[in-house]
Amino acid sequence: MQELSLIQKLVTWAVPVLFAITVHEVAHGWVALRFGDSTAKMAGRLTLNPLKHVDLVGTVLVPGLLLLLGGFLFGWAKPVPVNFSALNNPKRDMIFVALAGPGANLVMAFFWGLVGLIAQYLPGYAALPLLFMSVAGLYINAILMLLNLIPVPPLDGGRVAVGLLPISLARPYSKLEPYGLFIILGLLATGMLGKILILPLITFLLFMASLFSIDVFELYKYIT
Repeated sequence: MQELSLIQKLVTWAVPVLFAITVHEVAHGWVALRFGDSTAKMAGRLTLNPLKHVDLVGTVLVPGLLLLLGGFLFGWAKPVPVNFSALNNPKRDMIFVALAGPGANLVMAFFWGLVGLIAQYLPGYAALPLLFMSVAGLYINAILMLLNLIPVPPLDGGRVAVGLLPISLARPYSKLEPYGLFIILGLLATGMLGKILILPLITFLLFMASLFSIDVFELYKYIT
């Protein structure tokens, strides 16, 4: 099997990445709407148009640079606006709103696994591109799901923690939010982020590989 060109690699990742961040953000807004907050809807963010969610730095430049360097794929989209005070039960409902994003990534991982399974029954010229894209989809959705479950505000796991903690602890813990991105970038720069995520990532990918009969680790070599 020939190694992919840089353009082929970028195209392979582009669709899964755009769908991963778009559906993740829309899921937050949709669940918030179900619990009484229409902020995302009023802002026009309940759309699957990726241009509404793309952040030039977080969605394009950072992931592209990391892909070129062969490092840990990492990025972000423009957060969907949520007014937690407008939720029916803010402390409880923020948990469901937060979990909607990782939950959407979990569903998309299964979608890409199914794409990979179907691709194996197609002719070679159609099978390989879809297989490569399915592996990219599995990786990016697994990483986004697991990354966002880290309990550091403003990541989704941090919001879940704030929702679960008693008020006396939730308020001081939520004050970490302005520093959350710097904490994650610090973990990334020191290599700690990879160490935190590697075991659950491999475990999840092994499960998906066995479920959909996809050699995710071998195929991953060709798209990075």
